[in-house]
Amino acid sequence: MPAGEPRHAPIIVWFRNDLRTGDNRALSTGSRTGVPVIPLYILEDEEDGSATLGSAQKWWLHHSIEALASRLASMGTPLILRRGRALEVLHSVVSVTGARTVLWNRRYLPSHLARDAEIQQALQIDGVTIESSEGHILHEPTQMRTVSGGPYRVYTPFWRAFSSGMEPRPPLARPESLMPIGMSLQSDRLEDWGLLPNGPDWSAGIAAQWTPGEDGAITRLDAFLAKRLAGYGEDRNVPSIDGTSRLSPHLAFGEITPFQIWHATEMSRDEVPTADLQTFRKELVWREFSYHLLVNCPDLPTANYNSDFDKFPWREPGDLLSAWQRGRTGYPIVDAGMRQLWQTGWMHNRVRMIVGSFLVKHLLIDWRHGEKWFWDTLVDADPASNSASWQWIAGSGADASPYFRIFNPILQGEKFDPTGEYVKQFVPELADIPAKYIHNPWEAPASVQSEAGVRLGETYPRPIVEHRRARERALNAYHAMKGKTA
Repeated sequence: MPAGEPRHAPIIVWFRNDLRTGDNRALSTGSRTGVPVIPLYILEDEEDGSATLGSAQKWWLHHSIEALASRLASMGTPLILRRGRALEVLHSVVSVTGARTVLWNRRYLPSHLARDAEIQQALQIDGVTIESSEGHILHEPTQMRTVSGGPYRVYTPFWRAFSSGMEPRPPLARPESLMPIGMSLQSDRLEDWGLLPNGPDWSAGIAAQWTPGEDGAITRLDAFLAKRLAGYGEDRNVPSIDGTSRLSPHLAFGEITPFQIWHATEMSRDEVPTADLQTFRKELVWREFSYHLLVNCPDLPTANYNSDFDKFPWREPGDLLSAWQRGRTGYPIVDAGMRQLWQTGWMHNRVRMIVGSFLVKHLLIDWRHGEKWFWDTLVDADPASNSASWQWIAGSGADASPYFRIFNPILQGEKFDPTGEYVKQFVPELADIPAKYIHNPWEAPASVQSEAGVRLGETYPRPIVEHRRARERALNAYHAMKGKTA
C-alpha cells in the first residue's frame, strides 16, 4: 500500500486493453494490498476518435468483457462498467468510493499515452496516486535504442538486440481472490453499449471460429503448443491448414500477454525443433517492432513513414476498392482471403500479404484504404501491427518490402494453395474447377468451365485488372514517384 494512504481506502484497477486476471500486474498489485479492489472498465468517449473500434472488435469486446466480469465475480468482486470520458469517470468513482490509488497497465497508442499523462496529472493534483505497469508488450519502446541512441528502423537489428538482451520475465500468477468494496456501485449494463450487431447479425461466422476471453486465449495457446508449434516454420505459410497460433486477437485485447506466450514456448523448447520455435518468436517480436515504430513515430497509422510516398500517384478507389473488399476481384486467392476476413473476422497472414500487395500495386489504391478496412473487419486489428504491416506491404514503411516486389496472385496461389483447398472453402463457386485452373479459371477450356458450372462474368467475375499490365503500371508509377524513367 502506498505510504500515507488511509488503511482501508479501496484501490481502483482500471482495465483497458488487458482483459485478463492472470499476468496482470495492476490487478496483482491491488490484490496484495489487502484492501478492497474496484475493477473498472470504461468505454471511453473521447473527442479524438483515434482508438475507435471496428465492428468486428466491438463484437469481440462485448464477449471479452462478459468473460472478464464472470472471472472477477468468481474471485469475489464485480466488474464496474462505465461509459464516458475517462477522467470524468475516474473522478466520479474516486469521489464516491474514497479511493486514493488507481492502478493501470500501460497502453501505447499515441493518443492513449497523451491521455494517460493528462489523467495522471489531474488525479495527482487531487491527491490520488497513480501506478502504471507493463504487460502489453515485452519491451519499453522509449528505452530500447541503437548504438547511436535512436530508435530501431530495421527489423533484423531489432530482433538481434531483443533476442540477445535479458530474457522476458515469467508471467505473474492470477490472484486467488479479491476483497470487494462492500458498497453498491452504479454500473452500466453491457447490453446497453450496443457493441453487438444492430440489425442483420453478421457475427455467426466469427462466433463459430473464436472464443473471446482469457480462457479462450489459454485454450488456444495450449492447442498451438501441443499440435502446431512443431512444424510452424512451414505450416504457417499454408492457408488451407490450421498452422498458425491464432493468438493475435487475444493479444490485441490483452486476454493473454506476450510474457505468458514467451514463457510457454520456453517450456516447450525440448519438444519442438529450434527453428520452429525461433520462427514463431520472430513473429511475436515483429509485434514488438511494430509498437517500437508506433511509439517513436506516432503518425505511423496515417502518414507515410517514407515521405517519398507522399508523391506517389495513387488512383481514386471507386468500384475497384469495393470489388476488393467484397472478394470480387477475379483472382481466386485474393477473393478467398477477403471473404475469409468478412466471414470469420480474420485472415491468414500469408494471404494478408497477397491481398495487400494486390490493393496497393495491382489497383494502385492508397494503403490507408486497406488499413481502414482491416481495422473495421479484423478481430485482431492492432494499431501498431496493422499500420506497420500495411506500410511494409506498400513499400512506404520502415524496413519495408520494396515497392517493386509485386506478388503475382496466380503464382502465389499455386505456391501456397496448390490444390485450391483454401480457395474452394471460401470461393465455393469454383469448387468444381480442377486444381490446374483453380487460380486462373479464365484459362480453363470452355468445356472445363461449363462442366464446373462456372460462367465467368456471371457466377464468378473476370479479373478486374490483367496482372502483366497492372505490374507494368505499378512500376511506372513507382519510377514516376522517384523521378526516373522506366
